[in-house]
Amino acid sequence: MFYFKRNPFLLRQLYKNSLLWQLPHSSDVVYLTFDDGPTPELTNQILEILKTHNAKATFFCVGENIERHPELFNQIIKNGHSVGNHTYNHLNAWKTDSDFYLKNVEKAAEIIPSKLFRPPYGRITPKLINMLKDKFQIVMWTVLSGDFDANTNPNKCFENATSKTKAGDILVFHDNL
Repeated sequence: MFYFKRNPFLLRQLYKNSLLWQLPHSSDVVYLTFDDGPTPELTNQILEILKTHNAKATFFCVGENIERHPELFNQIIKNGHSVGNHTYNHLNAWKTDSDFYLKNVEKAAEIIPSKLFRPPYGRITPKLINMLKDKFQIVMWTVLSGDFDANTNPNKCFENATSKTKAGDILVFHDNL
């Protein structure tokens, strides 16, 4: 499976005014994000690891997963982490009618107290960017860990996440199996 470990500079420049790819930094800070949860199999483990290291993260949650596991979603917030919208049903914007997609995002927004949004698979259209950018901060990422790839072992995932990471980068991991 081919994917960029670090999003190309040209892509980030093309959408720099509409999408958030990196954050300003004054020290060696990186931003950890987790997509697709909450899930009982992983969320508690991730929360424990973050707690052990006194680290905070942003969890981009899927609405239907929140409704299945509200206690996990509440624990994320209780532990002081940020949350963001990742649609209600984890829709691929390239394969979904724009109006239906927008309604799905809005449905998730009813239960996710956040103005942060990340499109599943990192796929979004210019039309949807224009429809969403006034309601949400659309957050992409700089570094993709590859943890979703069955051919990526833990050591390779760690290398993907750290070898080219710079201060201010947004790293994406997944809170699912």
